[in-house]
Amino acid sequence: MRGTNPLRSPEPGDGRILQVQDIFPTLQGEGPFAGEPAVFVRLGGCNLACDFCDTEFEIFRAMPLDQVMEEVRKAAAGVRELAVITGGEPLRQNIAPLCKHLLGHGFRVQIETNGTLFRALPEGVSIVCSPKPSAAGYYPVRPDLLERVNALKFIVSRHRLGYGEVAEVGQTPRRIPVYVQPMDEADARKNAENRALAMELAQARGYRLSLQLHKILGIP
Repeated sequence: MRGTNPLRSPEPGDGRILQVQDIFPTLQGEGPFAGEPAVFVRLGGCNLACDFCDTEFEIFRAMPLDQVMEEVRKAAAGVRELAVITGGEPLRQNIAPLCKHLLGHGFRVQIETNGTLFRALPEGVSIVCSPKPSAAGYYPVRPDLLERVNALKFIVSRHRLGYGEVAEVGQTPRRIPVYVQPMDEADARKNAENRALAMELAQARGYRLSLQLHKILGIP
């Protein structure tokens, strides 16, 4: 969205209706599950407006939970066991019922969140948090969410203020694995420099390198 999206507040509701942008089969391209066949449930709207974000999440529709589950099962085609709930910001909406249904149908569930919102989720949900900088430093990761986070993924860039380093948001005392991922700035030279920075940080600090495999492969 490149920062052009409206800022959307958390949605009330019991989770029986969700604002869904898309449901599709793919390979997880980032973070701890990279390379694994997955079904993505991309939810609409975000409470932040990051100017590097290249994801479309503002064209969404209201879908009943049973329809979401039906489309996930079709997309899984009996071979995908990982369901990834993303956005936008998935914790804007009450995704606890969706997570519970997915787990009950044998899926492993991963969500990706920016860390500024919290909802109680069932045990067994893997949470990957990708903190984002603000004008005054990184937005704090909520302490109640941080207790559940399985991995932190930092987007890094040599060219954008605030993205040149990995911040301490609580990962060290909790020994949370840290992934560094080069920002895609739609510029070959900048992207090469961002990859070099990510590799440098990974090797100097013991972080894990995350590349956007889906973009390398040319898939959604």
